[in-house]
Amino acid sequence: MWLKATIEGSSKITLPAKGEPRDRWLTRSDAAKLIWTCWRYREMQKMARGPLRGQKVATGKRPLRHLARFILIGVYSGSRAGAIAAASPIPAVGRAFVDLERGIYYRRRQGDAKTNKRQPPVPIPPRLLAHLKRWHQIDHHAKHFVEFNGKPVTSVKTAFKTAVRLAGLGAGISPHTLRHTAATWLMQRGADPWQAAGYLGMSLDVLLNTYGHHHPDYLADAVEKIAKRDRKAEGNRDSFGSVLPLRR
Repeated sequence: MWLKATIEGSSKITLPAKGEPRDRWLTRSDAAKLIWTCWRYREMQKMARGPLRGQKVATGKRPLRHLARFILIGVYSGSRAGAIAAASPIPAVGRAFVDLERGIYYRRRQGDAKTNKRQPPVPIPPRLLAHLKRWHQIDHHAKHFVEFNGKPVTSVKTAFKTAVRLAGLGAGISPHTLRHTAATWLMQRGADPWQAAGYLGMSLDVLLNTYGHHHPDYLADAVEKIAKRDRKAEGNRDSFGSVLPLRR
């Protein structure tokens, strides 16, 4: 009763204004550094006996190698973390099927209902497809492309945070940064916005509002027009060239 009365008698709650979208993304050199850090890193172990007792030495364990695969899929497909973790060469309920023969990535897990987070099937870029085929050949029994100790990963947040620190890339980088990175790279390369939005599984408005300024054609027409010489006004004394000391 108290809860009901409190809710019914409460005043209207005003939510704070939505913050500006984050614009943190990786350069290609940043991404390469992060991938190589994950691939080369070896677990350190403190020796309990022997001449190196008390010292930390590198073991043969590679606890971040699965993350190198996760990052490659992320930056080349722009998929969300859940779809990357569920990516599988074997179709089954609960998995995001990767058709290696046709080169299609069905990002929505089989059996999942559609949500407002768009995850349309997309063609796989040749470079990523080559990696996926090689990984499947290396271990054709693996049910997922990203596994740790033979099991699918549920979260890479902790491992990702460690990798970012080891790579020295600074703060503000998370698994979702890979999606920001893919969107930014597409815009920087001059991709058609409509196709880029479809590939990433986001609305055209979100793509343009968040990443549009990275496109080489961003406001290009306005930039050209604002400085274009007006033949009719060239002889006018009010033109900028006649009153501003642009040359010395």
